[in-house]
Amino acid sequence: MTESTPLKLAVVGAGPVGLALALHAAGALPDAQITLFDARPVDKDVSGDPRTLALSLGSVQLLQRLGAWRAENAQPIFEVHVSQQAPSLVAAFSKGLAEPELTIRAIDEAVPMLGAVLSYGAIVAPLQAVWLEAERREPKRLFSRFGAKVDALKNVADAAGVEVDSGIADRFDLAVIAEGGVFAGSAKKELVAGERWPALRHDYGQTAWVGIATFADAAAPSPGIAYERFTRHGPAALLPLKDGRAGLVWCVDSSDDPVRELNDAQRVTVLDTIFHPRTPRLAAVSPLKAFPLGMSAERTLTDGRTVRIGNAAQTLHPVAGQGLNLGMRDAFELVRSLARNRDVDAVLRKLEWQRAPDRWAMIAATDFLARSFTWTLPGAGAARGLGIAALQALGPVKSAIARQMMFGSR
Repeated sequence: MTESTPLKLAVVGAGPVGLALALHAAGALPDAQITLFDARPVDKDVSGDPRTLALSLGSVQLLQRLGAWRAENAQPIFEVHVSQQAPSLVAAFSKGLAEPELTIRAIDEAVPMLGAVLSYGAIVAPLQAVWLEAERREPKRLFSRFGAKVDALKNVADAAGVEVDSGIADRFDLAVIAEGGVFAGSAKKELVAGERWPALRHDYGQTAWVGIATFADAAAPSPGIAYERFTRHGPAALLPLKDGRAGLVWCVDSSDDPVRELNDAQRVTVLDTIFHPRTPRLAAVSPLKAFPLGMSAERTLTDGRTVRIGNAAQTLHPVAGQGLNLGMRDAFELVRSLARNRDVDAVLRKLEWQRAPDRWAMIAATDFLARSFTWTLPGAGAARGLGIAALQALGPVKSAIARQMMFGSR
């Protein structure tokens, strides 16, 4: 590719990260030819997907920049309250002692919000609509291949070949795998990077139970407060929704699951005993879905002219709620680098160390915290509680962590 030759970019995966990447590239790389691939049909309605996601302020700002932010669908997060449940024996003999807790507030950080909570559908549907409108305006530069299953990516001379439905569709200067789960079985083995540098993988032996919680009318919380509770089984979180309810993520030990055999009413009773006393009481929970929890992190993001970002590069435990946000930053930084340098190979060589501080700091912090719930060492929970209390007392450190969660490492 020369300075006069337009960049040909393939984006595999039309989820939040893939769509954000394609849209950002369409604006920042005005001469680039961009093709978006996804196996789902374009007319499939994604707006109703109810999965709850937490966006950091940085991710919200990126969606605003792309013209895909719909404030009416989102509940801003103004405050995050983190606490740890005292062990039963400690609780029995320390009635007068406060449990460790940490409060992070947007007003203290001089920002309008810490982030926002909305459904998967409320993120993807506007992004897709904006992309399709951009494609309509520039049909000779922007292309969609919805309903096209990508079987493999193959490195060829100074290019990446995208194999669709068992045939080579085209050669691209750069192919970006923007969503996890795109490749399955032998198709994923086509990517040499995964064989040469095996991914870091860990099964936490935990299950995440996910659903929607409704508060008792008299106990409805102030809008925009997120609650996270560390228990001996794992973390539990209530994420505020626009309609006054909350998205529930309840992580427990898979081998000693205290949730699976409970009915919905019993789950409400248990949850009301788990969360901090200042958390509003619950009236009901929806039927919960279970997801196994693990970590996977690719050691290298690039292989020839192929690069992984988002869930294709790393999947994280939900304890910090940063998986999607890390992927959005991956997309932003990749496009920014391409806008500054037309040499694709040079961009890819630098990408590893450019993303390393943010990527590996978030992977390590999330993994450390997630593993701490599986430790059987005496005092592990107490040490985590001391850490929470210390952060609350150390204002500058707490602020630095808040900034890290909102914007990543800069």
